[in-house]
Amino acid sequence: MFNPDAQSNFYLSIIHEVSNTVIWSANRNAAISSSGEMNLTVKGLSISDADGNPVWSTPALKSSVYALLLNEVGNLILLDQFNGSLWESFHYPTDTIVIGQELSVGSILASSSGATNFSTGDYKLALSSSDVILQWHGQTYWKLSMDTRAYKNSNYVAEYMAINRTGLQLLGLNGTMVVIQVLLTPSDFQIAQLDPSGKFIVKSFSGSQWNQEFVGPIDGCRIPFFCGRIGLCTGSASTNPTCSSCPSTFHVSSQDNGGCLPNSPYSPPLPCNSTNNGSQLNSSAVSYIKLGNGMDYFSILFSEPVKYGVTLSICQELCSSNCSCLGVFYQNSSGSCYLLEDELGSIISNSNADVNDPLGYIKALAPTDTNNSNNPSAGKRNFPVAALVLLPFTGFSLLAALGFLLHGRRRRAKEKEIKLGSFDSRSSGDMDGFYIPGLPKRFDFEELEVATDNFKTLIGSGGFGAVYKGILRDKTVVAVKKITNVGVQGKKDFCAEIAVIGNVHHANLVKLKGFCAQGRRRLLVYEYMNRGSLDRTLFGSGPVIEWQERLDIALGTARGLAYLHGGCDQKIIHCDVKPENILLQDHFQAKLSDFGLSKLLSPEQSSLFTTMRGTRGYLAPEWLTNSAISEKTDVYSFGMVLLELVSGRKNTLRLQSHNLNDSSSGGGQSSSSSGSGPVYFPLFALEMHEQGRYLELVDLRLEGRVTSEEVEKFVRVALCCVQEEPALRPNMNTVVGMLEGGIPLSQPNFDSLNFLRFIGRRFTEASMIEEGTERNDRVLYQESNSFPTRTTIGSHTCFSYVSSQEVSGPR
Repeated sequence: MFNPDAQSNFYLSIIHEVSNTVIWSANRNAAISSSGEMNLTVKGLSISDADGNPVWSTPALKSSVYALLLNEVGNLILLDQFNGSLWESFHYPTDTIVIGQELSVGSILASSSGATNFSTGDYKLALSSSDVILQWHGQTYWKLSMDTRAYKNSNYVAEYMAINRTGLQLLGLNGTMVVIQVLLTPSDFQIAQLDPSGKFIVKSFSGSQWNQEFVGPIDGCRIPFFCGRIGLCTGSASTNPTCSSCPSTFHVSSQDNGGCLPNSPYSPPLPCNSTNNGSQLNSSAVSYIKLGNGMDYFSILFSEPVKYGVTLSICQELCSSNCSCLGVFYQNSSGSCYLLEDELGSIISNSNADVNDPLGYIKALAPTDTNNSNNPSAGKRNFPVAALVLLPFTGFSLLAALGFLLHGRRRRAKEKEIKLGSFDSRSSGDMDGFYIPGLPKRFDFEELEVATDNFKTLIGSGGFGAVYKGILRDKTVVAVKKITNVGVQGKKDFCAEIAVIGNVHHANLVKLKGFCAQGRRRLLVYEYMNRGSLDRTLFGSGPVIEWQERLDIALGTARGLAYLHGGCDQKIIHCDVKPENILLQDHFQAKLSDFGLSKLLSPEQSSLFTTMRGTRGYLAPEWLTNSAISEKTDVYSFGMVLLELVSGRKNTLRLQSHNLNDSSSGGGQSSSSSGSGPVYFPLFALEMHEQGRYLELVDLRLEGRVTSEEVEKFVRVALCCVQEEPALRPNMNTVVGMLEGGIPLSQPNFDSLNFLRFIGRRFTEASMIEEGTERNDRVLYQESNSFPTRTTIGSHTCFSYVSSQEVSGPR
């Protein structure tokens, strides 16, 4: 038994003797006095307090305990008579793992409350199938994958985290594949610990001292409770963070551990379980106190807005109607509304943030009329007479509605359990005998024929088939896609893919409402997007898309891709990101379509595809070099779309230089656009980035309604995305952060962008061929969508060109 700092609290602990470091504790939430007892019996280990009351024990075991063993790596093991393991402390970690220990996916580490108080603290380390995540009261504040020191290989699913002499690793495929790795200085004893401060620290013991090898997050202001509740944290990763009192509209509370309270006469919001929380939901009693300009919050970078494209007042209304909501952060640039729920942490003073974006507000309760609140009869006098008449009728109506809803829920639950074999009695031969849970609604083919008026109104077409507008029996407008080129065999394989797609839900992904698998017919029923696809709006002759709308579209698309890559149960690589697959609703909310149809990744399939997919002009170079296809392939395609959002034109359409030398864009020409020759736009964007002449890239229809800084953000993010080396491209979470402004803009690697110069040169050569014949037009079209492939001859690296038309999948 161990009592830290010779206090009166005793814990059953495992201690690394040389460094005197506790690596595990049994009764961390139930310390005992010196009069307590530890017992080892055939049933296991147990601890009781001074009165004999049990406070901790091992779980029920499958056989009797024969021996207790503490092995050389610090694992406490209960053994049976055949030396078989019955229970191990390594399987029940507290706040630390050591060399030889594995932390499985789904497991957590929980910080201690303090250096001498081993009870569970507020910080948690959670392990998912793709990342290591730090959380505070369920709110994420750090991810290992976003750390610049972490090497990432997102093609595999993680199974456990471990630490060895040279590194911290997230491993998959039974430990044979590294998903994430942090290299460490070689040492015989390393530990990874979630510190009571909320930092995840990896350290090694050498000689007689500990050496810190890795810490996350680096920036102390990103620790949720670093400065207490609403305390103001100033600093960065490169400077020591300091707690500079409170925001100007708050004051220090001596009763709140140094936290801050609203200035008089406001009071802090009440928790949901308070008996007085009714007043909090009364919109007349709720106020919002602005935090001030240049403020940030730790969780914004890792959470999705509850709403996009809304006003600040709507955002605050969403918080007012939610008793667990304690404040909001609102982004003017995108109309994104973030709710701060359950617990409030520290506020970050961000000198690099836009003074008006984001805006933070803390919910507070305004003073109420004390005269009425102290008068029990006040409510009676103000109670409407009409309510006395309506209440009995309303109660009856509510009961009837409740009965109807319960009946509908039972019916839907029963329908969900129906086997696919009973879907279609006329053609069910290949559907008998299997069950796939999670499928969306099944439609009969005849039902969709009626809904689309025999497939009368064609609204789009793509690589997987034509899309028709339809109206269901309940008057819901839908888009019905006839699948013609799907690469699955039989209804079972088709339905298995649809079950995965149907369970993917995100604000920036087109919702799959149902499907039809009848006979040889395959149809998908999607929500209807009333503004159509981005290509029609961006490249058409209609009203110009304003810059803010282009930012909203870029952010929505990026968020949707980020969710596909890491937010849903099964990672999905889209493989065909292009304006035709970005659909728009009112307020230019962007949603990705056709996701999951290209290829769903499993661990066995993720390293390489066997067939080429994608669309010319958006294909990443790895398609042509036999390199692994990963989510970074989508990142490349997104970068190409981002450039098209800047220019308002296709990257691979010819653009004469006089179109780029307009007075509204600042004039001037690049080396690639001298004279009257054609321009390959991605190369032109690279050259303008090198020269800092961003306004020359902007869609002329915007007529100066955009700043150079706004265009620079798009161009730098796009160039980072289209780098030739996939490992240098950011992941989509980072792209979202850069577009939102929460992550500093990266500088693209010019060596990894040199391939654009080869494509641009080939584009120019093909464009200079005399036009007028179908053959020359075809050559121009194919060559302008080629990628260079390297061939090494001696000490020289040569480039050859392969048309993407030759490798694209069926369009």
